[in-house]
Amino acid sequence: MHLSYINVLELLGTFAFAISGATAAINKSYDVIGLLTLSFVTAIGGGTIRDLLIGATPVAWMQDELSNTAIIVAAIIAALFFSYVKRLHQWLTVFDAIGLAMFTVTGINKGIAAGLPMPICVALGAITGTFGGLLRDVISGEQPILFTREIYAAASIAGGTIYVAGTYYNADADFIQSIAVAVIVAIRLVSLRYNWQLPRLRG
Repeated sequence: MHLSYINVLELLGTFAFAISGATAAINKSYDVIGLLTLSFVTAIGGGTIRDLLIGATPVAWMQDELSNTAIIVAAIIAALFFSYVKRLHQWLTVFDAIGLAMFTVTGINKGIAAGLPMPICVALGAITGTFGGLLRDVISGEQPILFTREIYAAASIAGGTIYVAGTYYNADADFIQSIAVAVIVAIRLVSLRYNWQLPRLRG
């Protein structure tokens, strides 16, 4: 099976999201079912919601053996080598940022293919990239980082807006996609490095 550069990046993102879910399950002392559930929910939750919203069924993960295998492998690795995985936090953060970027672009492409308005396409990109983590936090009883601490959805929306604008003005698809991915990854990693946060609303 031939994998393109984009396919490899998407797999790395899927793997990192699944590791994130598995790590949350282990931190909560969940059983094997809980481990697999959080791994899958984190990795494919956003894409599933996106596909249901636009009526694209069967949803993508039901037709993608490779991604499903990557999620299962990630869950096993997290369970067997948890202490080692935690030491790789910085690398996993990079893969997570890549996953956010790639899933954002994938969500936007699905919206464009469905003939939806550009703002809705940006929203679909953000949903694809962020809602898996939101579901992970809700299921594990944590305060969702999507709404409280880190610049995550904002990075997706910024890069997604660039991608949609470039598509609207007929920019080269590969070029504008690469720019959008780079912007999302850069915003995500730089915001973590310097602890940037969006303003919070307080009562």
